[in-house]
Amino acid sequence: MPEPVLSIRSLAVTFPGADAPLRAVRGVDLDVHEGEVLGIVGESGSGKSVTALAAAALLPESAQVSGTITLAGQSVLGAPADTLRRMRGNDIGVVFQDPSTTLNPLLPIGRQITEGEIAHGRLSQRDAPARAVALLCEVDIADPSSRASQYPHQFSGGMRQRAVIAMAMAGRPRLIIADEPTTALDVTVQAQVLDLLARRQKETGAAVVLITHDLGVVAEVAHRVAVMYAGRIVETGTVREIFSHPRHPYTAALLRSAPRIDATGGRLDPIPGQPPNPGALPPGCSFRPRCAIGGDRALCAEQEPPLRPLAPGRAAACHFADEVRPPAQAASVAAQPAEPEPTRAAAPLLEVENLVVHFPIRAGLLRRVVRTVRAVDGVSLRLAAGETLGLVGESGCGKTTTGRTIMGLVPATAGRVVFDGKAISGLDRMALRPVRRRMQYVFQDPYSSLNPMLNVGDAVAEPLRIHGLYDEMGGARWIAQLFDVVGLPASAAHRLPREFSGGQKQRIGIARALALKPKLLILDEPVASLDVSIQAQIVNLLQDLQRELGLAYLFIAHDLSIVKHVSDRVAVMYLGRIVEESDKRTLYDAPTHPYTQALLSAVPAPDVSEAAGRRRIILEGEIPNPAAPPPGCHFHPRCFRASALCVREAPNFARHGDSETRVACHHAGPLEPDAPLRHAMGAAP
Repeated sequence: MPEPVLSIRSLAVTFPGADAPLRAVRGVDLDVHEGEVLGIVGESGSGKSVTALAAAALLPESAQVSGTITLAGQSVLGAPADTLRRMRGNDIGVVFQDPSTTLNPLLPIGRQITEGEIAHGRLSQRDAPARAVALLCEVDIADPSSRASQYPHQFSGGMRQRAVIAMAMAGRPRLIIADEPTTALDVTVQAQVLDLLARRQKETGAAVVLITHDLGVVAEVAHRVAVMYAGRIVETGTVREIFSHPRHPYTAALLRSAPRIDATGGRLDPIPGQPPNPGALPPGCSFRPRCAIGGDRALCAEQEPPLRPLAPGRAAACHFADEVRPPAQAASVAAQPAEPEPTRAAAPLLEVENLVVHFPIRAGLLRRVVRTVRAVDGVSLRLAAGETLGLVGESGCGKTTTGRTIMGLVPATAGRVVFDGKAISGLDRMALRPVRRRMQYVFQDPYSSLNPMLNVGDAVAEPLRIHGLYDEMGGARWIAQLFDVVGLPASAAHRLPREFSGGQKQRIGIARALALKPKLLILDEPVASLDVSIQAQIVNLLQDLQRELGLAYLFIAHDLSIVKHVSDRVAVMYLGRIVEESDKRTLYDAPTHPYTQALLSAVPAPDVSEAAGRRRIILEGEIPNPAAPPPGCHFHPRCFRASALCVREAPNFARHGDSETRVACHHAGPLEPDAPLRHAMGAAP
């Protein structure tokens, strides 16, 4: 076998800590060969990104690094700054999680994606503009000549990520490190980025290290997998071996906790507890406190298992690897008993009729209205008590604006919102206050919604004090009960938000939302930024609370796998409008709108055999500008069924045939197995 492009041996990285050193990476060995994609998976804090940053020599000076790292035959650790600079320019490219932090907001995109080649003498200033256009064209940016002169804020999230990929691969490096490159992207944009990354990698023959916590992404694109926990690699193998028969309890637990779009729904199977603090690791096996196999075994408590070979190319760090059971496969998951139909109230708890939210764009000295952003454009929804309605769609489709307008945080331009039999649209703040006792909002980022100067007990009690109900509802005793309901100890109430993990902060946000005993929770991407195991804990908690308290949920998300587990009905939104709505089972089994079909086909599945056989619909282009929507059907520029009728006339939102499904499409119907998935790209035939 040829020499690997990247070889790491006995890598250890330690950071100084307030109480004890933080051992972020502890003895990592790995190789990546030319043309190979290695997926590194694990929960946040497992050491994935630190390992990658060490390989690129991008760790801060405070980090203590030992071991050996060889990139393209050259040693990385201890190399002079000039050597590292040449290596980063010629041999390695990095795609970071957030492209906004990679791109300079003050420089045009074209200049940024060519500055590396100019700095390393591979490109002249005179040839740079043409090269920038060619690179943008290679990563499927529409109108690259115009886009090259634009700035990062004028690009969407998916376009910025593609520009960063162009920058990373401009010099045809031998190694690409992609650190969570699709975490913050919609499922359709994620499919575009993964397809692009795979094509560019195949064209250049580069080795790729893909860091992610999304097991479906790994199943789609990786050849081999390294699973990390508490700074160590605990299992390695081919992607098929890892997904079909894991040999470490942590790998099996990760696979079981991942939501699957092919499952019938029901409860997820989370990993108990939290990942360990790298400054206070437990003795013996680090995974033992959360392990179903070795939790009470003396050997696991006394000895940390080495990463031992099990077969050629296969290794696991577990004393009892032979006892690990494979996760449930799609067939067994699908064979679960059907979920009972939810009970429906006689009258809806929430009714939204033709909701419209427009934002004027003003310009000029007189601040005249020159255009209007049509954020929400005639949305109608109904939600019964005890029911969950999933609201899904790409970023910018109007999901969050719809939720905030229902809550009264954004004023409606037109339409009607009725909650618990009372019309609430247009009410002033004082009139809305009693309504908000029974309707609460859980935000996507729990940290930004918590006051960093208040302890979390005071944060949860704040709604009670605002409404003058602290003493009436039991004060500190009720706060302690809320912490118990969301699975946190009452003693945690005296700590500050920064002392909690992301999943714990989201539990605190849910506790605060429950403080006033509401009837409706509007959940805005409540698990989007969490690890798969923590996601499962929060989803199960929400289902338990709904069953015990009779809550109704408006669940806003772009993760269709999660939505399937929590929802009774699902509404699909595109550019301010609902394009399809049905009960969960019908929508997932028999979608009729091309956009819904594209969304479902793009969801990564944590199953290698299924990923290989699925038919993908990769939507080209970006979601249109809501200030200048296309004529007719808003979806027709990206639709594989678009006709001249779609350009001329907007479809009505109406019942499809004899089913309960409502859809807005001139050509609604099932996806035929051999139908061409043609992309109109702005011009209908």
